[in-house]
Amino acid sequence: MVAVLTRIFGTENLELAEDVVQDTFISAMQVWRLKGLPDNPSAWLFRAAKNKAIDTLRKNKFSKRIDFADPERKLLQSEYTLLTVMDTLWEQESIPDDLLRMMFACCNNGIAPENQVTLILKTLCGFSTAEIARAFLTSEDTISKRLYRTREFFREHKIRPEFPEGNDLRVETGAVLKSIYLLFNEGYHSASPDALIRKDLIAQAMYLCSLLTENKRTALPEVFATMALMSFHAARIDSRMSSDGEIILLAEQDRSTWNPELITQGNGYLSLAASGEVITTYHIEAAIAYEHCAASSYEATNWPHIRLLYDWLMRIAPSPVVALNRLVVIYKTEGGTAALAEIDKTDFRTAFENNYLFHSLLGEIHAAKNPEQARRCFEKAITLTTSDAEKRLLEKKRNACRDSN
Repeated sequence: MVAVLTRIFGTENLELAEDVVQDTFISAMQVWRLKGLPDNPSAWLFRAAKNKAIDTLRKNKFSKRIDFADPERKLLQSEYTLLTVMDTLWEQESIPDDLLRMMFACCNNGIAPENQVTLILKTLCGFSTAEIARAFLTSEDTISKRLYRTREFFREHKIRPEFPEGNDLRVETGAVLKSIYLLFNEGYHSASPDALIRKDLIAQAMYLCSLLTENKRTALPEVFATMALMSFHAARIDSRMSSDGEIILLAEQDRSTWNPELITQGNGYLSLAASGEVITTYHIEAAIAYEHCAASSYEATNWPHIRLLYDWLMRIAPSPVVALNRLVVIYKTEGGTAALAEIDKTDFRTAFENNYLFHSLLGEIHAAKNPEQARRCFEKAITLTTSDAEKRLLEKKRNACRDSN
């Protein structure tokens, strides 16, 4: 919706487009409360947004806020052509391309990478400022300042929503994929205290990525790899939580609840990702996720191959998250002594200190030989997560250490 409205008003009026969307949803809540949910809520929202956009254009017909001199906007100034052009702009088949163009506009190379991702998450993916702040591990004030600066850049430079050409396409597609996968991760492992999994965000991320796979300009190997990765992860969602909201660890998950259609879909996208000569982090992460989905049981998991894949990932894109996941695999394949030795060698020890998963792993390593030290590790992990479900799981592990004394 924002993408179409931005095409109508111009990217210099991005905030105006967001205001119309917000006003549309407020109207929906008021009308639907009185008259009930319409048969097609999506169509109702788009029709309401179109009508509000028409009213906005008429109100600004003689103002300087909207640039009607722009060739794309000339026909929107005349009452003779306004309604016809608006009907064309809101045709369902043109909306996906508008959305993709707007996503690439957000990734203009004049915008800092963190601001690109922030704007996509806020404007096109529906993230709240608070959710973006949690995803970036920063404050809401910082995110608000990023959004302000980026909107000012759009206003000053009148960035056009369009597909990049040549080498820019691959570079800017990378920024788009980063924002999509960040959205997926917020759904798959939400920072919200009361919801570890948010299926709405997962579905939205997969929809946005599917648009990239379906457009011939953006159907790149790394796009297919990202879609494969998300498909494999999404296939396991229903097995990760019990009916009473408790976390179920991978070793204890009922694999019969894994979605075979999504696994098959992931396999298909992974095959498409094999074209070309570029290997990205998404390719390797998808291969790791595939190994988990392909194993008939937890015990049958090909941990040595997963270890090799993490070694590869560390060579091309070292990060605290990758290093920590690799430590878990080392613990699985070589034991606690090897994992502790690897921790002593890592460059990411400082970053690990604020990660609850690191302290939980230390607790697992020390549980057999030093329950009291393990208990302290689990206590530290509890203080570092905002998720109620994760806190309950860690408390169980901590209490098990007490019981073993």
